[in-house]
Amino acid sequence: MKSIDRTLSTMPATHRSKTTDRDSAYRLRGAGLRPTRQRVALADLLFAKGDRHLTAEELHEEAVGVGVPCSLATVYNTLHQFTEAGLLRVLSLETAKTYFDTNVSDHHHFVVEGSNDVLDIPVGNISVSDLPEAPEGMEITHVDVVIRVRRKR
Repeated sequence: MKSIDRTLSTMPATHRSKTTDRDSAYRLRGAGLRPTRQRVALADLLFAKGDRHLTAEELHEEAVGVGVPCSLATVYNTLHQFTEAGLLRVLSLETAKTYFDTNVSDHHHFVVEGSNDVLDIPVGNISVSDLPEAPEGMEITHVDVVIRVRRKR
């Protein structure tokens, strides 16, 4: 517990919330990750606003905006560590950007053309059936449905 308290006490005062920081530290430990100062700070930013979709660049901008010192490379590495630990999901949307989803449940997405906004499709609104059999020695782990939409003209 002392290492968590020491980590929390070194966070920028403009960012720190003991309850949020402790929640993030426990979340990281529960996923098998060591709660370093930067991981806790980035987890706070990621998960404090509920379910959302964001890029590494967007998270980096948020971090810099609240005084969390980190490089874009650190943000990318951390997002990939969180993904490997099951805290995030990478969205393959065939856009120029990679999006990370804080909602790791089985759900699908709308992508708004022209803005690349990503929206969750409410659970239960899509049924996927008649999937092909997986190749020999493999199993289907997840099906992503991405529906592209645009604003009416």
